[in-house]
Amino acid sequence: MKVAKKRSYLLLCIVFFFWYAQYIYIPYQTPYLAAIHMTTNFIGMVVSAYGVSQLFLRIPVGLLANVKEKHKIFIVLGSFLAGFASIIRLIQPTGWGFLIGNIISGFASAMWISFMVLFMGFYPKSKKSYATSLIIMVNNLGIFLAFLSSTLLFEYFGMQFICLLSCLSGFIAFILAIRLKYPERIHHNFDYHNLFNVFFDRKLLFFSLLALIQQGIQMSTTMSFTNQILSGLGASSSLIGLSSISYMLASVLFGKVGASNLVNKLSISTWIFLSFMLLALYCILIPKVSSPYAILLLQVIPGMGTGILFSFLTFEATSTIPAYARSAAMGLFQAIYALGMTLFPVIVGYVSLRYSMSLAYFILAIMAILGAVLYGIYHLKSNKKQD
Repeated sequence: MKVAKKRSYLLLCIVFFFWYAQYIYIPYQTPYLAAIHMTTNFIGMVVSAYGVSQLFLRIPVGLLANVKEKHKIFIVLGSFLAGFASIIRLIQPTGWGFLIGNIISGFASAMWISFMVLFMGFYPKSKKSYATSLIIMVNNLGIFLAFLSSTLLFEYFGMQFICLLSCLSGFIAFILAIRLKYPERIHHNFDYHNLFNVFFDRKLLFFSLLALIQQGIQMSTTMSFTNQILSGLGASSSLIGLSSISYMLASVLFGKVGASNLVNKLSISTWIFLSFMLLALYCILIPKVSSPYAILLLQVIPGMGTGILFSFLTFEATSTIPAYARSAAMGLFQAIYALGMTLFPVIVGYVSLRYSMSLAYFILAIMAILGAVLYGIYHLKSNKKQD
């Protein structure tokens, strides 16, 4: 058990450096692209490119991970690609360079399936919810410190230095991943018929749809266009960075709540419904406020969505999936929410260019309310079945 814990800690270190590499440039990506005269439509394409490659790769990666149980290969490859993507951004610091870099970063994130499945393999079934919250918390911690670093350094050293740090962090994760070993038992007996049946699991599909909404909103707002709104209000680069830090600090803190007994103060159903409604409120208020400091406070709301809502959606989606099909299920789950990460930024970019940013964010608010309503209906039906 002690050996397994040590190996799980090494994997958490890899997770930290992996996500640090993937997100250190994110707070300034949209303002940077706007500053070099890219249109909001093109910026939306750059942001969504990250989701496109995940959309096509996550199911194949999940299936291969299930059949071959070679999670280490995918973790090593993902870590390498996280660093390599920023080499492209360094060589070609233009809109097209960031577009290609984001496609490669998407390839890297498609390997996240193996990170999660291998990590949960270190824990017994009774601890799966804790393991899910723990790895997502470390994921968010890596992003938080990445945002903190870029906030402190971007104004003085610029985007190329930020991309250099991304590259170095990715290759640190790559070196650590080479040393990674498996838990004592991860292999499962299965046949292909049962494996493919997981793609028709209604609970998995439903919670994947909810994750599509949550991740789509997050990628379209906090990770991109909210920073452009801040820039339009005259916020300094430091304040834009603080906005991202506020979001990620909330994600880490709420992730900690999700991995502790504090989360039991409210039911899972209450957390999910409340989080979606708060996301809707966030989308309505962001384009309306005139103070950058108000946006700074509002960033706590999507932080809650990432820290608690996404953890619960991930756990609920795979809670009834047998162990032998977990990689394939995680692949489907992540491919579906990658669709939201791909489509939502393009829609926001197009609507804001053609009409207004307020209308684009209002559409996102409707989607969040739809998520809350759909979950409410699902919860009521589930309770009736139990009765």
